[in-house]
Order: sequence, then structure tokens, then C-alpha cells
Amino acid sequence: MSQRYGVVVVGGGHAGTEAAAAAARAGVRTLLVTPDLGRLGQMSCNPAIGGVAKGMVAREVDALGGVMGRATDASRIQFRMLNRSKGPAVWSPRAQCDRAAYPLAVRRILEELPELEFFQGMVDGLLVEHGCARGVRTRGGREITAECVVVTAGTFLRGRIHVGGEAGRGAGRAGEAPSIELAEGLEGLGLEVARFKTGTPPRVDGRSVDLSRLQRQDGDADFPDYRFAHYVQEVLPEQRPCWITWTGEELRRVVHENLERSALHGGAISGEGPRYCPSIEDKVVRFPDAPRHQVFLEPEGLETEELYVNGLSTSLPADVQEDFLRTLPGLEEVVMTRVGYAIEYDYFPPHQLRHTLELRAVPGLFLAGQVNGTTGYEEAAGQGIVAGINAALRVRREDPWVFERDEAYLGVLVDDLVTRGVDEPYRLFTSRAEFRLLLRQDNAVTRLGPAARDRGLLTSSQVKALTRRLAEEERVRVWLDGARLSPTEATPVLEAAESALLEQTTPAAELVKRPGVGLAALHQAAGAPEVEASQEAWRSVEVEAKYAGYVAIERERAARLREKADFRLGEGLAYGDFDTLSVEARQKLDRMRPDNLAQAGRIPGVSPADLQNLVMEVRRMRRRPAVQASEEASGVPEPVETAAE
Repeated sequence: MSQRYGVVVVGGGHAGTEAAAAAARAGVRTLLVTPDLGRLGQMSCNPAIGGVAKGMVAREVDALGGVMGRATDASRIQFRMLNRSKGPAVWSPRAQCDRAAYPLAVRRILEELPELEFFQGMVDGLLVEHGCARGVRTRGGREITAECVVVTAGTFLRGRIHVGGEAGRGAGRAGEAPSIELAEGLEGLGLEVARFKTGTPPRVDGRSVDLSRLQRQDGDADFPDYRFAHYVQEVLPEQRPCWITWTGEELRRVVHENLERSALHGGAISGEGPRYCPSIEDKVVRFPDAPRHQVFLEPEGLETEELYVNGLSTSLPADVQEDFLRTLPGLEEVVMTRVGYAIEYDYFPPHQLRHTLELRAVPGLFLAGQVNGTTGYEEAAGQGIVAGINAALRVRREDPWVFERDEAYLGVLVDDLVTRGVDEPYRLFTSRAEFRLLLRQDNAVTRLGPAARDRGLLTSSQVKALTRRLAEEERVRVWLDGARLSPTEATPVLEAAESALLEQTTPAAELVKRPGVGLAALHQAAGAPEVEASQEAWRSVEVEAKYAGYVAIERERAARLREKADFRLGEGLAYGDFDTLSVEARQKLDRMRPDNLAQAGRIPGVSPADLQNLVMEVRRMRRRPAVQASEEASGVPEPVETAAE
């Protein structure tokens, strides 16, 4: 193994594998260092990828050439499109995966990349020269130098697992040691550190569950082509059902009687937990009037009968877990195979990062995943690919890629972290995005693929597949723009949609805007020559056509936001001296150090009046001759006129 790399990635979870793969696809020699190469892309919690907003991120990672989509396709055992009863802006793909097959697929995909090497070991510290990251040191003293380092340590930094009210034991996750020295080394660089907690539910033997008493939930059979991966078609295994049951008053009683034995409620854990994925103890305490809570039994894989009990995350003792499991309908005789546990760990408040996920205080050092205060595989993967791309671009001496909020959910995710910070583990939702109609799951590849291709971030096979997809959509648009249907041709489609019939020949582009009228159905009714295009291409063009007016409005709003983003603030502004700003605004701006006016406007506590005054203060400061000369020498641009002015 050579000692010199462009990028070294620490950690082999969802963030680490995406970061390493992205840097390697960009042509940068990359090393992935992780304690166990047999657990690359390990699903430590639920065996599923996607969900509300999360599915959009998984699609975007795939559109950038990432690992997650292909590994999901290769291991998925059920697929569902969530929110189908709502508008397409919030449709979200979700796939149940085979827990054992997923990491095998990740390893196979990573080994296709010639610029990526692997090393099994624990990183104990960073190499820092003149304040910049220059590599890592592994346990045993081996030094590996690199131009950039990406740390994706997940829950391993001073991690402690808790089951019951005991003090807990050091662990990064069940069966693996925590990373103490690396955590201490990062803190020693002067970084702000805090603690969060998360948890897992117990797992059970499916053979001991009376499935006849549970509600069956099958996958979607009518979305065979709505896959995450666009570049390589994998052979999909059979679909398996999930099962739904409910908690009741008896479970509430068991939990209440044992609250003092919970690590969280007994005081053994001090870290803040996720609001949107609470433990069963939290659910019982926070929602005392809720008569029941939904519980999903999810298959762990094709080769096992073990089920993951989604919805019962807990830190109660093992005997209590068995007791409350047996209060659930269908689980009266259940056999518990694994105990649920809570884990507490270090994270670094993300206001310390740039939008590239590079630390402001340590150039060349990037952080991604749960170390930034997030929760979820998809949020971790999204950060990993952003960090990996920007580390590679830094090595290549090229401009960074900062994802904007109207460009990708990745932009929403990173901007929320950097400008708003976190006070609980961050989870992405569609409601966090102002431009949801622009950031749909169906158009992720056309939104991000061309930019990734132009930056040299895709493999040759990915570029070919992208070119094919873009050509498919163009062929559909050409047909749509020129197609006109007579009343006779349109009648069957309009009757099926319970829509008013035509009196004269009408453009297909007008007809498709009607509720219930599909583009493919119009094409078939018109008796037109076959258009060579995938179902995904047809559906994506259809959504754009149906909501063209709303899409145009969102694009206009996004353009106004970009105007504010053009007003650069720079690194060295003395916000404390800007007396026209409120005290809170001065404090928040000095802490967050936004790059531009748009980012400043998203910081809680910075009012529109503060933004107006900030523009005035910055313009006044830049009129000073000495400051102007200094900025000209450093290449800081003069601010452009914006709506705020």
C-alpha cells in the first residue's frame, strides 16, 4: 500500500463509502480506512433505503454516480412509492433490502473503481501541518499522507451503548469498539463538540409471530421501472411483504412501570435524541393521550426469518423488551433474537463547516454523516458524496461544487446544517425544501447528471447511460410539442379520466394538464409511431408538462434567491462592529459566518431589517480605500445589486 493519496476517507459506512467512491470516480487516488472491511455500507438500523425526502436524496446520490442506488437495486426485496395519493413533488421511493446482501453489493461496486484502495484499521489521529489536514495515523503508528481527509466516523466517536439503566459500555455499534483517540484528537484541534443519542429496536424470530393477526403490506407491482439505479440494471430478487401491528394499553403499562430502568429516562444518557424517530419510552411519555402506535415488522432478508421491529426503539432492559413485545397482537409467543439498545456519541455542531463540508478551521479536513449531527442512512450518504466530490475537486485545484437549495435536496440538507445548526439529530423532510416541485425524485438524474458529467465525476458507463436518458426525454418532449389529438382519438382517455370531451382537435400538451390524463395514454390513443423511451422518461416529462405553470413560478422564485447568493460576504467581516444590526443578528452571523446574503437570511434570528442593514454595512465597509485595495488583491468580488438593496 502506497503512503501518498489524494483523499483518505475514515469510516466505511454510508457516508464513507459514498465519499470514497466519489473521489475515486473523479480520478483522484483514494484510500478508504475502516475497522472492518466486511461491514462496508453496514445497515446498523433498519434494513431499508429511502422514505419521505430520504428517497429523493437516494435518487440524487444515484444521479451523481453514487453507490447507494445500485446496492439497493441489487439487494432490495420490496419497493414502494410513498405519498402516491399526493402530488408528485412529494412522491418518495422506499426499498426494503436484504441486510446481508446490501454490504456485499457495496463492496462489489467499490471494487470496480481502479483509483480506490482499502485498508482495514482504526484511525487514532490526524496528521496536521501548518493548520491543514495532511493525512491520518492508524493504531500502531502507521502514517498515511493525503491532500484531503474525510472523516465519516458515524456513532463511533466516544460511543457508548446502553441497555437498561446501567452506565453503558464503550462501543461504536453492537460488537465494535468505539473510537476514543480520534475523538480526542479532533477536539484537540479546537472544534466544538456535543453529544447526541440514537437507538435501535429489538429483532424477533418471524417463525414465532402469528402473521394471520397482522396487516400485510406488499410492495408496488405497478412501478417495475422506478428503481434507484439508472446506470446499471441489476437482477432483482422476489418481493417480500412487511407486516403491521399496533401497540396498546398493555404495552403502555409495561413501559410506565419500568421507566426508571430506561437508560434515557433513568439518567444514564445525557445526549439529545431524534424527535422524529423517538424511543417507545419517549412515545409513551410525550404522547400520553395516543391510544396506540404503529409498529412495522420488516424482513431482514431472503435467507432468514428474522424480523426488524420498526417503531419500538428502546434502551429498556432485555426482560422488559420481551414483556412489551408480547403485548403486541400477533407477538404473544414471540422469541426475541436481538436486544434493542441506545447509543450515545460525539458530534461536531455543523456551523463549523463550509457548504462543501470542509471545516473552516482546518483546511483539507471534511466531515460527513452522523458526526455532523444528522440521522439516517440517506442523509449520511448525501453528505458523503458532497464531501467526496469537493475533496476531489480540491485535490484537482478546481472550484468547489456548492449545491443550491433549488438544485438538490442535498443543497437543502447541507445548507440547513451549516446555516441553521442542529439541536437534535437532523432528519430531512420534504417540508424543509422551498422548491419541492423542482426537486422531484423523477427528475434527479436530469437535474444533477449533466453537471456531474461536466465536472468529470461519472464513469464512462454512467455517462453513456445519462446520455441515453437525456435523449429519451428529448424524444418524448418532441412528440409532446407537436402532437394534437382529435375528439375521436382523445375520447377513450378522457372518459377514463372522467374529463370533459373535446369538440375540436387539441394539443396533447394541453390535454395532459387535465387531472387523471396520462402522457403515455395520450400517445397510445393518438396512434403515433413508437417513441423509444423508458417509463421513467415518460413520467418525468408528463409531470413537467402537467405542472408547467407552477414549475415556472418556482424557477422565478429560485432566480430571486440566486440574486441574493451573488452578494458575497467574505470570511473576515467584523459583524460585532455593525451597530445597525440587532445584537442577536451580530452574534448569530459571527458564529455561522455565512458566505453570502442568501445564507445569512436563513439564519434564525436574522430579520429582513438586519439583511437590509447588513448590505448597507458591507457596502460602506467596501468603499473604504484600504479595504477595497485589500479585497481586490484577494479576489473578493464587489457585491452585485440585489432585491435586498
